[in-house]
Formats: sequence, structure tokens, C-alpha cells
Amino acid sequence: MDREPRINERILEPQVRLIGADGEQVGITPLAEALRRARERDLDLVEVAANARPPVCRIMDYGKYKYTEALKAKEARRRQSHIVVKEMKMRPKIDRHDYGTKARHVERFLREGSKVKATIMFRGRELAHQELGQRLLDRLATDMAECAYVESAPNTEGRNMSMVLAPNRDLLAQVRARAGEPVADPVAGAEPQA
Repeated sequence: MDREPRINERILEPQVRLIGADGEQVGITPLAEALRRARERDLDLVEVAANARPPVCRIMDYGKYKYTEALKAKEARRRQSHIVVKEMKMRPKIDRHDYGTKARHVERFLREGSKVKATIMFRGRELAHQELGQRLLDRLATDMAECAYVESAPNTEGRNMSMVLAPNRDLLAQVRARAGEPVADPVAGAEPQA
């Protein structure tokens, strides 16, 4: 919430559209009458729609209202998906064992639910043989096919060639199930699985 709603004597309009504590529409009443009704029930008069003419005010317990709004905001922040992009850097002439180690790390990142940016770094004359980097990225995409799909195809940026792998829907569902999040949420930007 950007700003606090006006309550009780801070409401400036002489007439308000009043909603009772139990949610019934009382109608347009003078501010003094609305304040009197709120005080009779030991509750607050809260301006819920300041832009309406006359403004809409509701009789409620303001402390309880603030508490429930804070809980809703906290829950919304918790439910937000945090997309993390990990980067794995390699050289075009990487050794077989080193490639295996890097591939295991990429697979672990994907299984944790992170996206992975695989980058091939070229030095000197290696730039003349970019097909080696392309082959390496294609090999990585093939090796990760069961748990990921290529979100952005290999492209060259200066001396680096990179592509982005994203975990597939089945894997994300498993990650969310382990984290205790609802699995039914659609994954934004994920490739549909056939």
C-alpha cells in the first residue's frame, strides 16, 4: 500500500458513502453521523475509496485491517517466483572431464529451478573457429534435453558465444513441490511440453 487511508477525524469530506461493519450499504450520510456510528461499536471509520464522490468509508477495526493487509503483502512477496540466472563459462577447447564437471553443475542449477547461461569464451585465433563453440553449446543442449530447453539460441556477443537454458515445466513442478509452493501456477515464458 503506497499511502495509509484516512481514518476517523482525518476524513475531510462532509458527506460519505457509508458501508457498515457487517458489509451492508448504509448510503450517503453526513461525516458526523458516520463517525458516531463507528464510535458506538468501538470501531474506526476508514476511507476505502478516496477518489469516489462522495468517498466510500467503511466501519471496521483499523488495526485488524492493517494487520491482514500486511499478511497479504507478505504472502504475495513469498509467492513471487524469483528467477535466478546462473552462468557457466567454458572455453572451446575444454577437456572431456572438465566438460563433464561443468555439465553436472549446469544440471544441478537446472534441477534447483534456475536458468543457466552457458558462455563460450574465445581467445585470440579461436575466434576464427566459432563452429567449435557452436558444437559445444549444441552438445550441452542435447545433454540437458531431459531437464531443460533452449530459451535463447546461441548468439555471439564480442568474444563470447552464449545461450540460455531454462528448466522444463516438469522439473519446475518438482522444484515447487519440494519447496511447498502450489504446483498449479503456470510458468511464465516456459515452452509448452508436447
